[in-house]
Amino acid sequence: MKSASIAYRGIRERSVSSIITIGAVALACSLLMLVWAFKKEAEQSFAGANGGFDGVLGPRGSKLQIVLNALYHLDESPGLMRWSDYEQAAKFPAIEAAYPIAVGDNYRGYRLVGTTPDYLLNHEYREGKGFELEPGGVLFEEKSMTAVIGSFAAKRLGIGKGDTFHPYHGLIYNQNAKHEEIYTISGVLKPTGTPADKVIWIPIHGIQTMSGHNPNAATDVSAVLLKFKKGANMAGFQLDMLYNKQGNRLTLAWPANRTIVQFFDKISWFDKILQAVAALVAIIAGGSIMAILYNAMNERKRDIAVLRALGARRSTVFTISLLEALGMTFTGVIGGFILYLALGYGIGEVVKNETGVVLNPLTENKAMIWAPVGMLAIGFVSGVLPAIKAYRTEVARNLS
Repeated sequence: MKSASIAYRGIRERSVSSIITIGAVALACSLLMLVWAFKKEAEQSFAGANGGFDGVLGPRGSKLQIVLNALYHLDESPGLMRWSDYEQAAKFPAIEAAYPIAVGDNYRGYRLVGTTPDYLLNHEYREGKGFELEPGGVLFEEKSMTAVIGSFAAKRLGIGKGDTFHPYHGLIYNQNAKHEEIYTISGVLKPTGTPADKVIWIPIHGIQTMSGHNPNAATDVSAVLLKFKKGANMAGFQLDMLYNKQGNRLTLAWPANRTIVQFFDKISWFDKILQAVAALVAIIAGGSIMAILYNAMNERKRDIAVLRALGARRSTVFTISLLEALGMTFTGVIGGFILYLALGYGIGEVVKNETGVVLNPLTENKAMIWAPVGMLAIGFVSGVLPAIKAYRTEVARNLS
């Protein structure tokens, strides 16, 4: 207990350098957890937010663009496809359900997505989880002028059941591009934690025939969301051959979640840079601890000699020095957790606002164990050399 008290006083005496060192440890620890733990959570959350679909059929173009547009409501559609393409896909024996969607309009920056009522009525966005409306809400009917709004969009826009709105042309809000039509919100979706929360859903006929849209595209769709029958293991390969290999008009993004995983793989070089930065900060923090304590031992040779003359054992002064290193490291690790949570929830809020995908910084991950333990190990190793120097301090020479 006395050794710990002396170590604490030693840290306080060098408050400025100690705070800087603790900050470096906190930064290193938080970066390590962000790069490994939070990145993994982001990958899993995006891959898991595929809306319960196995694939997306869209116009000829990039698979990533099709998935981002149809499932995550982030990108533009690469084009349009015929209604007959949707009907053909829906008749494929291995398809359990196919839902057409049409995009191209917004309300104050929040997308309008046209689809059939069956999508919100029958589809499970996760196994055993279907869309539900807040009490009092009703689903829109085909060719009606009603809409169902996602929970996040409703909260941000400050609108709900019974409110009306004018759609705006395009995916980017432009107050000069208002459509003539007026829609009435018939219901608000309960939160799902998926991109569906940030969308305003209307009958697909409404998007197709909106004033100002090309009448020649009045039956076209932007994409078709596909759910395969259970046990139809070959369905994806057969459709991939039909649309991607043999055909030249349409593109099948399958499996839908693999497209997102491949996207994260493409930017893995950025992860490696962050990993290198985090490791470098950790090494610098360890070096800082070693330098501070080593210099402190030079300055405190007489103090150590006095302690030894008063009866302190060599092991005691060794322990005091080591406790100073571990004390700064442990405090830095606690600060690292706080910084990680602050950054994690901050980044998560931005991601939720932009994509509707919910990220949880507290999701269990081994990195949240080995990163703090690793930092403590670095702190321990950094404190060994100064502790040895304190251990070897000669009493007679330094008292004289």
